[in-house]
Amino acid sequence: MAELEIGKQCTVQHCRQLDFLPFVCDACSGTYCLEHRNKDAHGCSGVLIRKEPVQSKGSSSYSCSFKSCKTNELVPIICPECDKHFCLKHRHQSDHDCEKQQVSKSHLVVIQQSKEEAVANQVNPVKKGRTGAKNDATAAKVALMKLKLHAVGDKSIPQKLKLCHGESGNVLSMANTLEWWITSTNSPLQNGAKVILEYLDNDTSILGNTSSYIE
Repeated sequence: MAELEIGKQCTVQHCRQLDFLPFVCDACSGTYCLEHRNKDAHGCSGVLIRKEPVQSKGSSSYSCSFKSCKTNELVPIICPECDKHFCLKHRHQSDHDCEKQQVSKSHLVVIQQSKEEAVANQVNPVKKGRTGAKNDATAAKVALMKLKLHAVGDKSIPQKLKLCHGESGNVLSMANTLEWWITSTNSPLQNGAKVILEYLDNDTSILGNTSSYIE
């Protein structure tokens, strides 16, 4: 039966212990058990190489690469396209005019114009329908027709100016014209009788009080 290849043996010759969770030395790259994991325990002869962070001119800050910007950041902010350092203000491609910007400037101009047109339409919405002097006149006529259709006159105002006999108060016939009353010999106007001219309703046939006029 084949042995399972699980774990590794300690590199120390007099140990050679099989460890299922071995430690790897970052200096000599050897494999060691828990007892010999320290460099002093296994007599490490390797040189530890540490990767120091890249700093600009001995400073712990990172300068912005955008034109005349002098802002420094404590942490590196690198553009994924041009691989340059930028501050928080110029971190986007559109903010620092990235050399490898995928969206063309002409496309950005079209987008900006579309936004401006949308805003203008919201402020001054376009009126639908026909416009012009002819259509305005037609609309005025329609409005006048609707007004006349629903208009109701004041019933308290008399509708006609009628002639009434001064003594009897009888309303003279409206079938005869005023010219006939003036020229006819039987007319009260020709006989010298008093005639009252008054606004009366259509259904009124006699003037109630003629004395107020005569006095």
